[in-house]
Amino acid sequence: MSVFRSIRFRLTVLYSTLLFALAGAGLLVAYLAVDRAIDPKPISERYEAHLVKLKSDGRTVPTGVTIEVAEVQQIEDEVNLRLLQTVRDYSLIALGGLFVASLGIGWVLSGRALRPVGAIARTAREIQATDLSRRIRLEGPQDELRDLGDTIDSMLDRLDRAFRAQRQLIDDASHELRSPLAIIRANLDASLTAPDASEQERVAAVATVDRATTRMSRLVEDLLATARRDADSTADTDVDLSTVAQEAGEDFTPLAAGRGLRLRYALGANLVLVGDPDALRRAVGNLLSNAVRLSPLGGAVEVATGRTGGWLWVAVVDEGPGIAEADRGRVFDRFWRGAGGRGGAGERRTGLGLAIVRQIVESHGGQVAVFSQPGAGSTFVFWLPAADRADDDPPPATAPR
Repeated sequence: MSVFRSIRFRLTVLYSTLLFALAGAGLLVAYLAVDRAIDPKPISERYEAHLVKLKSDGRTVPTGVTIEVAEVQQIEDEVNLRLLQTVRDYSLIALGGLFVASLGIGWVLSGRALRPVGAIARTAREIQATDLSRRIRLEGPQDELRDLGDTIDSMLDRLDRAFRAQRQLIDDASHELRSPLAIIRANLDASLTAPDASEQERVAAVATVDRATTRMSRLVEDLLATARRDADSTADTDVDLSTVAQEAGEDFTPLAAGRGLRLRYALGANLVLVGDPDALRRAVGNLLSNAVRLSPLGGAVEVATGRTGGWLWVAVVDEGPGIAEADRGRVFDRFWRGAGGRGGAGERRTGLGLAIVRQIVESHGGQVAVFSQPGAGSTFVFWLPAADRADDDPPPATAPR
């Protein structure tokens, strides 16, 4: 980039022009003030005077020397005129020197002013798409450039967290997909494509491949749901939370009946929030899926909604094996599965269901929690801000009653 097209050069010209204009205006005012104060004029009338020598007896003797003389006032005016000319000449010289000096001063000042911009540009050039660990960290006064640097650092922090989460999701997803793919490949090689495989072996291999592909399909669907909510491509609208919970429960009624489970409802009224009804229905459905799968045969699962202050809540209560205290903080992590949630080979889950619940709830400005004791069942609850919420109080830290 040419120096003459740089911001530093333009700022230098601007600083120099302003300084030169101010100095020139000051000298012009001083010059006009002096001109008005002394009234300079050239000598208009000159006289010849013959010098004589005065004797002691009072006689004058001509000396033969002739000089020019003028009135005292005219001489003063002539002196003032020459003084004004001298002031003007030195002022022009000073202006020329000041112009050169102003260019240097402007260049130095603009360089100091743009030093933070240079630091921002250097850091931006050093940042790579795979390494967002660099930060600008500007020092100095808390001015606009410092605020710009801090804003960019904050943006880089968010991007770094997003890229780390994306890489972690890709690593976890590839790890989860590797197992069913290996199962499918092994069964294809050992049974389905082997000419000497028996019919019984082929049937068993088909069943194993079917379970592996079902697991892969469920994993892909969960990953798509996660990516869809991350993209924020949904349109939020007014949602009645009890209606969402009722509809999600109705979807699981046949599955619950097949396991001899009873679905109980304790739904509140006028629980309106702004959100995505499909995503919230999926969140409640994921909680019900776990509850129905883990509850003992002939047990019950309860779905409840209500309001506490400015927060609306949905709770799903099961009679399952419960969750150990050490595992409660991990149940909403991606691809985490507790010992009680593994089941058989056909029921093996993706480990994304509760992670999707947390993602949906947090994207609506809410929080999710689990209250459980081993052997005493679990209560999964999430709080969402009501449409008419006016306070800034956090959601309750205990299970709703």
